[in-house]
Amino acid sequence: MRQAAGPVMTRQIGEALGLDTGVRGKLEPLRGKLTKLADRGWLHKRTDGKYTARP
Repeated sequence: MRQAAGPVMTRQIGEALGLDTGVRGKLEPLRGKLTKLADRGWLHKRTDGKYTARP
């Protein structure tokens, strides 16, 4: 997150982590984890579905 130039989508995070992003089922658990981190205040989830790191 912090290395990205701006807001990133779940697919971009999955690619950076080395996940198979061609299969939607591989991204759903990651999306759930990102949502939990956003709910806890570690990340910020924008209305367009992209994530940013909290300052």
